[in-house]
Amino acid sequence: MLRPLLQWPAARSPVRWINDEPRYGVRTPSTSQHGPLAGIKIIELAGIGPGPHAGLLLADLGADVVRVQRPGQLPGGFDRAQLRGRTIVEADLKNPTDIERVLRLADRADVLIEGFRPGVTERMGLGPDDVLARNPRLIYGRMTGWGQTGPLADRAGHDINYISLTGVLHAIGRKGERPVPPLNMVGDFGGGSMFLVFGILAALVERQTSGKGQVIDAAMVDGTLALSHLIWGLRGAGAWSDERGVNLLDTGMSFYDTYETSDGKYMAVGAIEPQFYAQLLAGLEIDPHGLPHQLDPAGQDTLKKLFAERFGSRTRAEWTEVFAGTDACVSPVLTFEEATHNEHLVARDSLLELDDITQHAPAPRFSRTPSASPSPPPTTATPIESLWAD
Repeated sequence: MLRPLLQWPAARSPVRWINDEPRYGVRTPSTSQHGPLAGIKIIELAGIGPGPHAGLLLADLGADVVRVQRPGQLPGGFDRAQLRGRTIVEADLKNPTDIERVLRLADRADVLIEGFRPGVTERMGLGPDDVLARNPRLIYGRMTGWGQTGPLADRAGHDINYISLTGVLHAIGRKGERPVPPLNMVGDFGGGSMFLVFGILAALVERQTSGKGQVIDAAMVDGTLALSHLIWGLRGAGAWSDERGVNLLDTGMSFYDTYETSDGKYMAVGAIEPQFYAQLLAGLEIDPHGLPHQLDPAGQDTLKKLFAERFGSRTRAEWTEVFAGTDACVSPVLTFEEATHNEHLVARDSLLELDDITQHAPAPRFSRTPSASPSPPPTTATPIESLWAD
């Protein structure tokens, strides 16, 4: 039996850990604290993408997250999974009466998250000045693509637009081919919600000293630039070219790429260090003598052709077995479905099913204040007046 991330359930719940049929959930830990953010009250003004993701991450860590959204707009479809662990209340943010109800809720909150264009919450009467005047301890988190200032601040955009202006999108793709969008993980979530959460946590720590809240301008362009710090460093040292697909980490090197196997699947190779590269060659049964040097740019086409021929001679399962237990940094490229059966992810209980949707388990993990099992999104709204009463 695999060891659960937390504890066994007292009764069946909607949560089930992947590939462990007898276990249907986890019991809230015996400690009085259900995560490191237990007791923190957060208001999330309904939006899409990184805002809800930030709310999800904070709720996973124990925060009491209340999502304020339009009447009759309870979540459904693909975005429902992103709203786990919340309480949902309904409010018409064009109605002064409902605005006052949200302000009263904010009076008792620690954090407010909004993802509108600059100036929108100010026009609603829910801007930083409005809220902080009533609750000076509030952390006001603003999530946008372009930021609160700058010539593009009030323009629309999506992940692909935000990362395109940072140089990051230009760098992703193969030599001689057009840039490839890396899903929406770099701008929306890596450079967006993760940096919003980072800012919120930092502001909460600072508040312990000052006793005061503040406004966080979390822009996806800024977060994306922070994520790309290594590439900027390599570029500054003359070790990175603006030409796509000729560099260390962009498929320019034979030892950092993917290769097709005989069954039409793929293996990922990341043998950067010399000792790992030596194990790669050993696994492929390639004699290193007479080969171009590992880092020789002029020899990469030769090495790629050789590696492609070798990987193409066996199935993905066979190569997985060859490199199992080695430090060659070679792994199979799995589909999402195949990932649910991966023994490492299963052993760590890294995936769970909630409302019949496969999702990630709360992360990171804490030794003393573990996160409780996430609850599914509610199917009904909660009366706003019933929340956080004194």
